[in-house]
Amino acid sequence: MSERSAGIIESSTLYFLDVLLYPVGMYTKGYFKGKKITVMGLGLLGRGVGDAEFLAAEGADLIVTDLKTKEQLADSVKRLEKFPNITFRLGGHNLSDFKDRDFILKAAGVPLDSKYIEEAKKHNVPIEMGASLFCSLIPSKNTIGITGTRGKSTVTQFIFETLEHMGKTVYLGGNVRGVSTLAMLPDIEEDDYIVMELDSWQLQGFGDRKISPHVAVFTSIFKDHMNYYKDNMDAYIADKANIFLNQKPDDIFVIGEQVESEIQKRYPEHFERASSIGISGNVSTWKLKLVGAHNLYNASIAFDTLRLLGLKTEDIKEAFEEMNPVEGRLEFVREVERVRIYNDNNATTPDATIAGLKALGSEKPVILIMGGADKGLDMRDLAEVLPGTTRKVIFTPGNGTDNFIATYDLTKNGVSFFRAENIEDAVKEAMAIARNGDTILFSPAFSSFSQFNNEYERSDELKRVIDTL
Repeated sequence: MSERSAGIIESSTLYFLDVLLYPVGMYTKGYFKGKKITVMGLGLLGRGVGDAEFLAAEGADLIVTDLKTKEQLADSVKRLEKFPNITFRLGGHNLSDFKDRDFILKAAGVPLDSKYIEEAKKHNVPIEMGASLFCSLIPSKNTIGITGTRGKSTVTQFIFETLEHMGKTVYLGGNVRGVSTLAMLPDIEEDDYIVMELDSWQLQGFGDRKISPHVAVFTSIFKDHMNYYKDNMDAYIADKANIFLNQKPDDIFVIGEQVESEIQKRYPEHFERASSIGISGNVSTWKLKLVGAHNLYNASIAFDTLRLLGLKTEDIKEAFEEMNPVEGRLEFVREVERVRIYNDNNATTPDATIAGLKALGSEKPVILIMGGADKGLDMRDLAEVLPGTTRKVIFTPGNGTDNFIATYDLTKNGVSFFRAENIEDAVKEAMAIARNGDTILFSPAFSSFSQFNNEYERSDELKRVIDTL
């Protein structure tokens, strides 16, 4: 595999593609004024409402549409009610809102077979997504995108915090709670760095735009979101691959060792120019606050990416050793009566929960809280590690929980378990059986939708309960 040269690049090249609505690097204040835009998916995480707020302030003529009702979206709607140039279409979509528009701003997670998106395409209305539209309009070419089933949030944070530590002007965007990437447009200058966590849905927008970040980092690939992709792993990987497919010869491509074989098999020409990263000997001796072999792997990917950008090892080490775990990623929350409690809320796949159990339960079994909504993933490997890594498993409600208990004979395999009514009930049960020196690990292995609107609400509820102990 070829060596990658270090350094961050010159200013962005202006180029045009037939499929693009706007030329690259052409944003100026008021750029969207008078544009007729349908925002598809307002949501509750702050990204959609931030995009709509920015576009409305720019003077765009907006239709904001969402399947959720006005009551369900009350907080988001309240932020936008001051704009007379917004028309709300909530509780469902209208086909008429997807034609005679300058473009559709599609939220992450819109179904692949959406009839509304098809309607827009039928009428030659461009489909945009926030992160990719942002990248096509900024003057800076210092874009760093990170994707992967596991590790992308942690690698993103390592890279972002290290660049910030070095005094660089750096912005954090993409799949970040409460952050509108589009709203950063007015602030970006030519030499600024933009670090973006990108999920498979957001990368659909990069594929449509036929662009990729200057630095593409691909951490890992495991089965996930199979309910969305209809158990089609090829479609999932194809969306992820947009992070590197449209890179130019002088761009940087970093892949984690775990995903190496998939890239080599599916995209051999891109694999040949990539840097493949396993666990670095440098990082393994550092005093990181993050635990687990998987976090050493994440830190190694971030380290080598930063070295390819020309940073010195001693500067990276200093920044890494100061970094705290990302919220909800094997995050130590609190010690109560000599019982340590960890929040691994974003472990929404069996592989992620297995990694947490190996990090915390390999020497002394933990009390595991897990459960939630089914994502169509194979849970067999997780069921097999529970006997050796857990003292008791406490389940929160959801169809994933129901299917797991019905499928695997936990009692026969020596797994003691309890079914809680909610997170508060689960934490109380865990504390009731915990002894001095025990660890309670909240690592759900399933999505949050059985009880919450999103994973962040679930994390907030967990922390609220822990604060009351």
